[in-house]
Formats: sequence, C-alpha cells, structure tokens
Amino acid sequence: MIKKYEFIKQDICEQIISGKYPINGKIPTETELMNIYKVSRFTVRHAIGELENENYIYRIQGRGMFVNDWKSKPKLPIKNKTIGLITTHIADYIFPNIIAGIDNYVSNFGYSILIANTQNNPDKERKSLTNLLSNDLCGLIIEPTQSALNNANKNTYDNFKELGIPMMFINATYKSLDFPYLIMDDEKVGKMITNYLIERGHKKIVGIFKVDDVQGVHRMNGYINAYQEHSEIINLSEIMMYQTEENKVDVFKKIHTILRESHFKPTAIVCYNDQLAIQVINFINEIGLKVPDDISVIGVDDYQFSVFSTPSITTVRHPQEKMGYDAGRMIIDLIAKRSVSSKIYEPKIIERESVKTIG
Repeated sequence: MIKKYEFIKQDICEQIISGKYPINGKIPTETELMNIYKVSRFTVRHAIGELENENYIYRIQGRGMFVNDWKSKPKLPIKNKTIGLITTHIADYIFPNIIAGIDNYVSNFGYSILIANTQNNPDKERKSLTNLLSNDLCGLIIEPTQSALNNANKNTYDNFKELGIPMMFINATYKSLDFPYLIMDDEKVGKMITNYLIERGHKKIVGIFKVDDVQGVHRMNGYINAYQEHSEIINLSEIMMYQTEENKVDVFKKIHTILRESHFKPTAIVCYNDQLAIQVINFINEIGLKVPDDISVIGVDDYQFSVFSTPSITTVRHPQEKMGYDAGRMIIDLIAKRSVSSKIYEPKIIERESVKTIG
C-alpha cells in the first residue's frame, strides 16, 4: 500500500507536470497541505523534502515554496532500456495481442515495456504519465483516452515533448498533438460494414457507437456516409450513442423497445466493436429472439472470442499483433532518431454466422 507521504509527493508532482502549478509558481504552504491531505506536518515535510531533492520545488525563506524549472534539471544517463506503454485496457479484449506484438519486437533490441492502464479515464491517464516519467523512459507508446473529447492532459503531453521523450499513438490520436500514429481506417470500417448489410438486403439498421473515443465517432460517420449513398432508405436508419462511463442499461432498454414495441423493426445492428456485439447477441437471446434468424449483428475488431460466440460474429479484423509489432518498430526508430511514417490499416470483413441475407 502506498504511504501517505508518497501519495502527497505523487499528487503534487502530477499537478506540477500537468501545469496546474507552473514553473516559479507558488504551491500551498505546509499548513495548507496538511489541511488538503488531512495529514501531519511531518508527513507533508517528508513529501516536500523528496520533491526538493528531485528538483521539482524550491523554497524562499519567508516567502514559501515554488515550482522549480524541473524540465531543465540535469538529465542523467538512461540506465534502463524501458519503453512506457499507456493503454485504455490491459488484460482483456484485443489489448494482450497488441502488447505481445510490441514486446516481441522491442525485446529483440534489449528493451522492456512498462505498462499503465487508464481504463479510458483522463485522470488515470495523467497519473500514468506522471508515474512513468520517473522511470527513465526511452520512449512512450500511447493509446489516447477519450480521444473524441478535448484532451484534458495536453499540458502534460507538451511537457513530455519538451523533455525530448519520443512518443507515438496507437488506435487513435489527439488532434492537438502531432505525434506519429498507427490506426485503423475507422470511417471506412463503419461505411464498409453498413454497406455489407445493405448489400444483403437490410434496410432498417441500428448503429450503436461509443462516442467518447474517436474510433466510435469515425465508425458512426462511416455508417452515416453509407446511408447517405442510399438516399432511398436514409430515413430507415437509427443511431444509439453511449460513453465509457455510462451504464449500458438504457441502451439495451432502447434496443428492447425497438425490437418488441416500435413500428421500426430493424433487421440488423451495427456494433461499435465485438465486445458490444457479444453483449447485444446475449441480450437478444434473453428476450426470446435469435441471431441471425430474427436480426443480424455485425461487430468490429475480430476479438478472439467472437468466433466462439453463438452464432460466431461477422466482424472486421483489427491488426492487433501486427499493430503491436509495427508500434515496437516505430518507437525503436524514434529512439534511434530515424524518420518514421504514420500508418492507417485497411479494414477487411471476416464473414461468419451472425448476418443473414434477406429478400
């Protein structure tokens, strides 16, 4: 368990790196910090002492404590060949395969990876960035958090950039930051899977998209573009949106209403990803309907369990290990100061059993 002084030190450090306390700006007094963190003066002084030793703050007698020019402090030689990896998730879905691809490549050059998980939460992303900064990183691979929203941690990223740490994005990008990236062509994905359904006779298609991630927004835009090219059925489309922190109960209530009670009887559902598609199929089974006999379902990402779903899920393949391998190669090139080019992966539909053709 983290000690109280370590928590205080980490929290103040995080606020310095994020720019809340600017260089030469004053930080709260010892008494104020005691009240903020509900700890003793001894605990506060322990935390402040370590921040002073690491050149994050300095004192002026009789005036208080101020933020040091921490970005200009002497850079020690990097002892460990460590690459930071920040993802929205670690242990499930497609992320283990991406991580394995990165590790398989960088380990050939003697590097190891240090992983942080944000759970798609900007506060956790900021903490992860701060924690990784103290680990002599050679480079940083980032999957952006809530990438469709304003980048809450831009100041922190700007500070990392000023320190000269090579950085790159996977799966999504922040518009406000010009780093190289590896992403899917998500707008093409959304258009492709919607057209796939239309070509198989489906007209009334529900699209369900997570809209705090740019992948979901782009897939939704692709869905809309497909319908715009089929103007004769554009009024038969229906979109549902949700965000990471939302309870999906309301989404499933709406699906139930559409399938059971409304005059709009869809024949297919486009899901933001396979994880959602599995949940949708299970829900459809629970209300007494069958996929694809009563309604077709299509997903994205080719999650490893999608083939074991009943029925197996028609989906779009995500490069996963290939993206990880390419990310490993790109970060090694960035560390070596070699030029790199961003890459957009072309989608490919994997046909299985969850979609049927209708007359």
